[in-house]
Amino acid sequence: MNIILLEQSDFVGDKNEVVLSGRRFMHIKDILKSSVGDTLSIGLLNDRLGEGEVMAMSANDVHLKVDLTEPPPPALSCKLILALPRPIVLKRLLGSITSLGIKEIYLLQTRRVEKSYWQSPVLEKQNIEKALKLGLEQSKDTVLPKIFLKKQFKSFVEDELSDIVQGTQCFFAHPTSREQPQKMQGPVTLAVGPEGGFIDYEIEKLQQYGFSGIHLGQRILKVETAIHVLIGQLRLLI
Repeated sequence: MNIILLEQSDFVGDKNEVVLSGRRFMHIKDILKSSVGDTLSIGLLNDRLGEGEVMAMSANDVHLKVDLTEPPPPALSCKLILALPRPIVLKRLLGSITSLGIKEIYLLQTRRVEKSYWQSPVLEKQNIEKALKLGLEQSKDTVLPKIFLKKQFKSFVEDELSDIVQGTQCFFAHPTSREQPQKMQGPVTLAVGPEGGFIDYEIEKLQQYGFSGIHLGQRILKVETAIHVLIGQLRLLI
C-alpha cells in the first residue's frame, strides 16, 4: 500500500478530516507504525493526491487531517480488450492492470472461454472494485478504471467495437501473427485472447475493424505474463 486511498464516506465534520478503521487503519498502525504528528501519502478516490497528518489514534481508528493538492498520474493511452480469464487469474490481473494505468477494460466472451467463468464471485461489483483499489494503492493512483462485461463476442464486435477503437491503433496478440510489437505513438486498443488464443473467426472479425496481429516470439506465455510484456514492449506510457 503506497498510498492510503480515501473515499468520500471517510470524511467527518470538517471537510479536511477523515476517520479510518479496518484494513487501512491496521496498515497505518501495524505496517507503517505511524503515530500522532506523522504524515502519510494519501489520495481521494477519483480525485487528487496529497498528504494526511495523523491527528489522533485510538485502538480502533485513526483521525487524519488531509491536504489534497496533486493530480493523479496520467493514464496509459491504452484500451484493453481481454478474453475473460480464469477467475483466479482475473483476480490478480485486475490489480496489476490497474497499476499499469489502464483505465478502460473490456472483459469478453470468446469461443475458448469457459462460460462458467461468468458465474464467479470475482465478477461481482464489490469484488471487482476491491481488486482495482488494491492496484490504485500499489501505483499511487486514484482514478478507478472502467470495467465492461461483454458476454457476446459477435454483438460486441459488430455493435460497439468501431466506436471503442476510433482514433486508436488496434492490435490483437496471437501466437501465429508475424509482427512483433513496435514503439507506438498515440492511443492504442489492445486485444488479448484466452490461453488457447483467438479462433480464426474471431481473428477475421477483429481484422475487419482494423486490428493487426502481433506476437511475442516462439514461446507461448500465460495471459497474465503476456499482458505485461506487451504493454512494456509497446511503450505506451505517456
